[in-house]
Amino acid sequence: MLGFLKGEKIDHPMADGKRAREIIAELPADPLKALTEITHWLETLRETRAFRVEKLFENIDLLDAAAKNHQRRLAQDYFGTARQQKFQEHRLWSGSYAFWKALSEAYLECVARFESGQTGTAIRKSLPVIVARTLRTLTLQLKWILVRYGPVDPRVWSDIGRLYQVAEATGFADLAIPVYPGSHGGGSVRQELLKALMLGVSSTDGLSPMRQELAERAVAHFSGGFRIARQPGPGCGYGFDIAGGKPPFRVVGDRALPATVRFFGAGDALAELRKVEAVIRETGAIPSGVHLGGSYDKGAVLPVLHHLASYWSDDAPARNTERRQTATRMTVLHGMPEILRVLDPQHSDDLDFSAPDAAENTAESWIVENVSEGGCGAIIPAAKSDWVRVGALVGVKTEVAQHWGVGIIRRVTRDEHQQRRVGIQVLSKIAIPVRIGKSGGAFSSAPAETTDSALLLSTTPDSRGEVGLVLRESSFSPRDSLDMVVNKKPYLLMPSRLAEGGEDYDWAMFKVMARSA
Repeated sequence: MLGFLKGEKIDHPMADGKRAREIIAELPADPLKALTEITHWLETLRETRAFRVEKLFENIDLLDAAAKNHQRRLAQDYFGTARQQKFQEHRLWSGSYAFWKALSEAYLECVARFESGQTGTAIRKSLPVIVARTLRTLTLQLKWILVRYGPVDPRVWSDIGRLYQVAEATGFADLAIPVYPGSHGGGSVRQELLKALMLGVSSTDGLSPMRQELAERAVAHFSGGFRIARQPGPGCGYGFDIAGGKPPFRVVGDRALPATVRFFGAGDALAELRKVEAVIRETGAIPSGVHLGGSYDKGAVLPVLHHLASYWSDDAPARNTERRQTATRMTVLHGMPEILRVLDPQHSDDLDFSAPDAAENTAESWIVENVSEGGCGAIIPAAKSDWVRVGALVGVKTEVAQHWGVGIIRRVTRDEHQQRRVGIQVLSKIAIPVRIGKSGGAFSSAPAETTDSALLLSTTPDSRGEVGLVLRESSFSPRDSLDMVVNKKPYLLMPSRLAEGGEDYDWAMFKVMARSA
């Protein structure tokens, strides 16, 4: 330290401004390799204690700017591909998460230096920007943790709370600042805090990774309307203890809470979100003023906005049916092709859809821990089921069931022991394999290669006169009627609507009419 006070040369390449710019210029074109190198330089900067805090911030800012295009391309690669090899998915995720963690820790080092007494004029002037950027990096850390449905490290919430305490104590929490250069770079520490908190309470474990990306973008877009206060009230239905190191929570009842709790919520943003949702439903287009980081169609955006509106409301979403605790095992099949292979409709005229032996080599055994009228919750054994994700189609059969059912994974969580839990919506407790083909011609005598397999979800039409059918991906067309054969009897299916399209299936509703023999 005495050597530093005497002006001793700092042993780090980026201590020299010219060399620092050369390091940036020499970064690889490949975004993952470039981000890995930037992460390395951020870590070495944080560990070099001889840097004055002003110079430390200057170099972090340089690396932050250099990473922008690389991290954006990496995110596009990760979220833009529905299905990736596990190795590649892990590389993209690890590279992105490691970068945001290293960037937040580097900025946090600047804050720590300020708190320890390095309070020169330059750093005092830059402190609001540093705190706001650190909060943003922590929000993006949170996002990448949630994408993997993992438990959030308490360190993230602790750092978020600590930073806001610094901003409140220093008096710049509400100050309008240029967080980053550019027309969309303005904001405040308060707004950056609320982005993290609102993302944390938006129940993203019920969204696929791509929809989580959209949710984080929507949170950022609507963040100007979020509200925070020292007392609960309308539009502030959640609480966060800035000194507690714990996640935000929904405020229930009148229990006494510490003075360090701040109450927050969607505020005016909820009404604005619902207005945008209505415009999209009416026009079919995303309004030009809504910035979601890319071009998306209404089919991708509307479910996310609907989901966010449910959790941003002051009223918690209610469960449709009571959940009962249980303990049993369930055999699980992954995906439409595997379900059809096991039920084998094209070679089973007697519809033996219990298929006791066909699944032995590929099925997994999960532990059911609760059931309701519409689904169940299950624990997934470790080191299995890399394919598990929100929206995946599964075949399900409990120990006491005689037949295979079919469901969709709606929620995925991971606890501190890396044990995963899923919530499954059961579409039907008996999935009946059937043959289908485009309407017309002598369907019942058509060769097998001109027909396809599907899963009938009910033999009795619902109150709308409709039956559900799970088809192969992209098989549903609102213009095409289908012929269906069940137990050698022909039926005509008139398309009603696509209930949901998944990675390897279409869940659709049809009006059904019997054909004359």
